[in-house]
Amino acid sequence: MILFLKAVILGIVEGVTEFLPISSTGHLIIVNKWISFDPTFTKMFDVVIQLGAILAVVYFFRKEIFPWMVTKEKRPQIFDLWKKAIIGVIPAIVLGLLFAKTIETKLFNPITVAVMLILGGVALIVIEKRKHKETIASIQQLSIKTVLWIGLFQCLAMIPGTSRSAATIIGALLLGASRAVAVEFSFFLAIPTMVAASGYDLLKHGNTISSSDFAVLVVGFITTFIVSLLVVSVFMKWIRKNRLSSFGYYRIILGTLILFFLK
Repeated sequence: MILFLKAVILGIVEGVTEFLPISSTGHLIIVNKWISFDPTFTKMFDVVIQLGAILAVVYFFRKEIFPWMVTKEKRPQIFDLWKKAIIGVIPAIVLGLLFAKTIETKLFNPITVAVMLILGGVALIVIEKRKHKETIASIQQLSIKTVLWIGLFQCLAMIPGTSRSAATIIGALLLGASRAVAVEFSFFLAIPTMVAASGYDLLKHGNTISSSDFAVLVVGFITTFIVSLLVVSVFMKWIRKNRLSSFGYYRIILGTLILFFLK
């Protein structure tokens, strides 16, 4: 019963934090200090619940990403979106293959998480306070060059505590995208990025799944899917009328508390 409770708690943490600009990896590293499984199973569990988050995004945006769910006239836009999302993930794949192991060994710790939470929070506040010149009002207006730059910004999220969504949103805003476009493209870019990352981890740890672990994985997966779906739905409505500064203040407060309690 305790294992299932852990699965639910960790699934909620992943579901709430994965697509908000507050770092899901950072939160899981922190929570795993008190609630976790054995090291080998923890890695597999984190991969599986991340897949639940991916599925939630795919389901929520199904009419925007599946060509058979729209009219023939709108299909070129979907193919263009997929092209841009795949191009945008190339920098993360290349740099991930080169540096992922080193980053995981050296930087996956609460101190790094706390520092990056604070730095990312400051970045969100500063960017929201500056005068933002919007030159990109739709995903169709994103050029390939801009997409690659957003993909490079996303690579900052390899450092735990940065947040993949925060990095891509900040990058898109700096490059002239509207807040709605920045957030929406961040979600679309998450699909190939997280599939690639999860697929890589499954190849490394997939053979460690036992029959007794399967039920725990299912509970975590379903919990993450449901929570992620709710969070994405609310966030997409919220972001059109609100700024990201509140997430910046949250990051700074959380990062500061982590540093304080680690003394």
